[in-house]
Amino acid sequence: MARNPSLQLAALATVAIPGLDVVATRAPQRTTADYRYCGVLDDAGRHWVVQAPLHASAAIALDAEAEVLRQLVAVPDAALPFDVVDPGGFASLPEGWRVMVYRELPGRDLDLGALRPGPGPTVSLGRAIAAIHELHGTVIADAGLPVYDAASYRSRRLAEVDDAARTGKVPPVLLSRWERALEDIALWRFRATPVHGDLAPENVLMANGQVVAVVNWSNAHVGDPAEDLAWLYAAAPEESLDTLEEAYAMGRSEPPDPHLVSRALLYSELAVARWLMHGVRIENPEIIADAEGMLTTLARQVEDSAPIGHVQPTVVPAEVDTIADTDEVDADEPADPLPFAAQSPEVARTAVTAFSPAASQSPDPAGDTPPEQWEVRGSLQQETGTAATGSAEETAPTPA
Repeated sequence: MARNPSLQLAALATVAIPGLDVVATRAPQRTTADYRYCGVLDDAGRHWVVQAPLHASAAIALDAEAEVLRQLVAVPDAALPFDVVDPGGFASLPEGWRVMVYRELPGRDLDLGALRPGPGPTVSLGRAIAAIHELHGTVIADAGLPVYDAASYRSRRLAEVDDAARTGKVPPVLLSRWERALEDIALWRFRATPVHGDLAPENVLMANGQVVAVVNWSNAHVGDPAEDLAWLYAAAPEESLDTLEEAYAMGRSEPPDPHLVSRALLYSELAVARWLMHGVRIENPEIIADAEGMLTTLARQVEDSAPIGHVQPTVVPAEVDTIADTDEVDADEPADPLPFAAQSPEVARTAVTAFSPAASQSPDPAGDTPPEQWEVRGSLQQETGTAATGSAEETAPTPA
């Protein structure tokens, strides 16, 4: 890049879109591990964004995203109730990579704290995710992005656990927990759907309490819909989950499978193993040490908890005329929190709450995506969609 990257990107915008007359640079002006973004203003008052990759992997991901965006732009508005980036043009960089120029989309990053029960942002978010999962698989396949069925998807997750186990750095309690979930065939009877693969607050844009745009589609693939829900079960306010699930179910042409939440929980835990493997592959001792600490914390939290997907039978007491000298029994209260819980509300449900493409990320969703934020929260109750409170956070560094 030139001494003034913004000016260079503004110049490239005029190359990408012939006839575009740039009069000023504007927000966004930011750099991530993968991309540099520059907003520009044209002489007609229109706002554009220039997105430039910073390394080869990001360039590959951007090209893959451009292909899926072409497919998504052609989807009728009724089927996709939010905007996606419409690539306006491309220009070449000296490295041989391409920058992408597109009109800036409206909206602000999703505020998870704004999710509440009832109509509003929570319903809109549930419907938006359902709309993604209702897309036809050819939208992804025709873009050349990965397509997995349930069996192949499970096999990839098994391979991830095997790779992590060979490092000798994963506590045995976690390996046993993950292997048990992966070997439970009942958990893996799902219909593969198009999946965004990188849903996080910064990738969901809101305006007037509605989802107006979904961005950053480079991790899109056909796979398990539970992937796109894991971050919400980890980070959304517990009282919003029932509304979210209802809105999502209403937006699907078939009911969500009963093990959707269990697999979402598993994916959130496996993300830490993937963070470990990312550090191992690039031989970064700081990432490895960070991942080991997170794995140790997770192992401590789940060592006495029920297995992923386990449902504790509820014993209904026999009817009695009176209860004397005993505590009152509430028959409506479940015997134990489910499924990621033991016998007390302090047992945590653990999940990585957000993902962003790492420097080594490829369009393959099984790539090395580091967790941005590590959050340990109260136990998740699968049947009620609620969770006990209590949290502790650790932040994983973003690789350079």
